[in-house]
Amino acid sequence: MSEAPNSSTPNQERNTENWFSSWFDTPYYHILYKDRNYREAQIFMDNLTHYLNLPEKAKVLDLACGKGRHSIYLNQLGFDVLGADLSENSIAEASKNSNETLHFKVHDMREPFEEKFDAIFNLFTSFGYFESDDDNLTTLKAIKESLSEYGFAVIDFMNVAQVIETLVPEEVKTVDGIDFKIKRYVEDGHIFKEIDFEDQGHKYHFTEKVKALTLKDFEELMAEAGIFLLDIFGDYKLKKFHKTESERLIMIFK
Repeated sequence: MSEAPNSSTPNQERNTENWFSSWFDTPYYHILYKDRNYREAQIFMDNLTHYLNLPEKAKVLDLACGKGRHSIYLNQLGFDVLGADLSENSIAEASKNSNETLHFKVHDMREPFEEKFDAIFNLFTSFGYFESDDDNLTTLKAIKESLSEYGFAVIDFMNVAQVIETLVPEEVKTVDGIDFKIKRYVEDGHIFKEIDFEDQGHKYHFTEKVKALTLKDFEELMAEAGIFLLDIFGDYKLKKFHKTESERLIMIFK
């Protein structure tokens, strides 16, 4: 296992620009989050694809796909899927599952695709990572440009009001014998998660930083991008969105 990358050392903990490019490329990211509820995610995709009434063999883009677990499931549902992610390591791992209707590529979500898609999914709070607010707008425009004439896009984001209300300031999560010390807080319109741990004699520090975007923020960004917001849901069963109670902010648009 490689030594700690320089960008993760404790004395650089506040240097959060492009934090995702280093953190997501480490094996520790996948270790920490290995117990995520993937069955719940599959139910969400079942509900979502049914709601969108996607035709068989529809072209679907899984934008920020990680190691491709959800891309693989969407492909099993009968769709022609492209999984895209900035992490070269994640795409290399995901590509082991490629077939004639399942492909993966390294891609920056701020850039539109030449090909057009019947559906674009940006799932599980994979938005709002960029340092510049302009990049969030650029990403939305890129998504819009990558849709086919009758295509739909979906952003599944956290419900910021509910997250802040229930924020756990500090905890220790032990996974595979590693004690991840996690600290969470809100600052300058962002939700931070600082992660410290030690493994094989090396100390590591990473910071996650996500823009605390509300529905109003998304509505303003989408209006500027020329996007039509069609529907909003508050959980993976596609129940109505409630500003203070819903766990998720799921937006359907084109």
